[in-house]
Amino acid sequence: MAKLISRRSLLICAAAAGLAPVAGARAAMLPATREERLLARAKAALEYHGGVVKRRDRIAIVDFSLPSRLPRLDIVDLEGGRVESMLVAHGRGSDPQHSGWVERLSNEPGSLASSAGAYLTGPLYVGKHGRSRRLVGLDPGNNNAEARAIVVHGAWYVSPAMAHERGKLGRSEGCFAVDEREIDKLLDRLGEGRLLFADKS
Repeated sequence: MAKLISRRSLLICAAAAGLAPVAGARAAMLPATREERLLARAKAALEYHGGVVKRRDRIAIVDFSLPSRLPRLDIVDLEGGRVESMLVAHGRGSDPQHSGWVERLSNEPGSLASSAGAYLTGPLYVGKHGRSRRLVGLDPGNNNAEARAIVVHGAWYVSPAMAHERGKLGRSEGCFAVDEREIDKLLDRLGEGRLLFADKS
């Protein structure tokens, strides 16, 4: 629990401070944490894709270097510094042996794997998983997202109980699948026109 609190605290501090450098030679020598590096990359992606990402108050970051049993999807309020974290599944093609860890990331159609990069959140729709949100891949490593039908949706195989009992979540077909009890919150927090950034830190 202490690790999760520490991770969340780091993200909150970095988001609220805008990752501003701390003055002094000693501060310049301190290495950035994994969380800070991933947040910095997400913010760089937000700037790079600023022409299409119109809503810049809030972003989501998925850290695929963490196992699926841990909350690794962070909704970051860039204006207020608040961070909300939740469980998220990865694609079965990223974890063929179902170890709970992402072994590979792929943009290939039919790979059933998760992809890395910046996504633009699209419109809501109701499909076989209920309320879901479409995604547009903005980078070479995820630009097949629409063709692969990579979306955000709720799933029965994502829950704290499953993470506790099995030490891992179920796997998606490459989509960002979250707890069915959390999907409405995620869809509301991460409305259309925002950035979702996913990668290994």
